[in-house]
Amino acid sequence: MEKLSHRERLQTILAGEKPDRYAASLWRHFFHMEHDADGTAEAMLYFQREFDWDFMKINPRADYHVEDWGKKLILSRDEFKNHIKVDFPVKDPDDWLRIRPLPASAPALAEHLKVVSILRKRSDRELPILMTVFSPLAVAGRMVPERSTLAEHLREYPENVLSALRAITATYTAFVSELRNAGADGIFFATLQWASRDVVTWEEYQHFGVPFDLQVIKAAEDSAINLLHVCSSNNFLQQLFEAAYSPPMYNWDSHDPTNLPIDRSYDVLDGKTIVGGIDQEGWLLHANPQEIGYQMDRLKSENDPARLIIGPGCVVPPQVRKENLKAVRKKL
Repeated sequence: MEKLSHRERLQTILAGEKPDRYAASLWRHFFHMEHDADGTAEAMLYFQREFDWDFMKINPRADYHVEDWGKKLILSRDEFKNHIKVDFPVKDPDDWLRIRPLPASAPALAEHLKVVSILRKRSDRELPILMTVFSPLAVAGRMVPERSTLAEHLREYPENVLSALRAITATYTAFVSELRNAGADGIFFATLQWASRDVVTWEEYQHFGVPFDLQVIKAAEDSAINLLHVCSSNNFLQQLFEAAYSPPMYNWDSHDPTNLPIDRSYDVLDGKTIVGGIDQEGWLLHANPQEIGYQMDRLKSENDPARLIIGPGCVVPPQVRKENLKAVRKKL
C-alpha cells in the first residue's frame, strides 16, 4: 500500500531521502489530439488516468514555441505521425533581425497557458505538473528548415543570431512566469539537439546557449520543480552541470553509448536527482511485457530510489504498446 502522495514522494526524493517506492514518469506525443488546448489537455489527462505517473510532463505540440513567429504546420490526424512543417520564419541571415519579443498573449503561447490551467484545475493537487519549454537556441533551431542553417549562421552572422536569441529569451522568461501563474509546478527545460558536440562546440554553446538558458530557468523561480532534459548524442550534460544549471532533476539518454551512463552519473551530478533508466527506443518499444518486468527488476536492483526517478531518455515513441507501459508501472 502506497504511503505517500505523488508530490510527497517527489519531495522525498529531491531531499535525498528514500521514498515508499520508486517514482516514475513517462511522456509521449498524441499528435492527433494536440491541435488545441482542450485536445492537448485531454490527451495528458487520459495518459495520467491510465498510468498514474508521479509527475505529469506535459507533451505539447513541439512547434508551439515558434508558431507565433510565423512557422506553419499541417496538423496530423494520425496518432503515430508528426505534423508536417510547411513554412519557416527564417530563410536567410537577415530574417533573424526580424524576430521580436512576443507577449504571453500571442495565440500559440496563450493556447498552452490554457493547457496548463485546464490540467491544474482537473488534476489532483498532489500531482506535480511540468510544462515543456525549449531552450532559446533550440527555439531558434526550429525557425529554420535545416539544423545546419542555424549552425552556419551563428558562425557567419553571430550578431544576427544573438539579436533573435535575445528576443526569444525575453519572450520565454515572461512566458515561464505566466506558466507558474497558470499552475505549473515547474518546467521541463529541453535543449533538444543543441547542447551537443554533434552540432556546436562547447565554446559556442557557452556563448549562444548558456546565458540565455539560465535566464529562462531563473524565471521559473527558486521554488519550481524543474527538470533539465539534455537531448542527443555526445551531449554537454556534465558541462551544463558545471555551468551551475539549477534544476534539481536531470534527464538524458543514458543508453546512448556516447553519453554518460547512469551508474557513473551519481558522482558527476552530485546532489541532483536522475530521471531515466528506460531505453525507450530499445527494450520499451520492442520487448514483451514479461521482458519489461525483467528489465525493471534489473534497473531497481542497480539503483537507489532516493536518487533515481524512473523515466525515458527522451520522448516515448507513440508505437510503444500500452501493455509495456503497464508493465513499467506495475513494477514500481
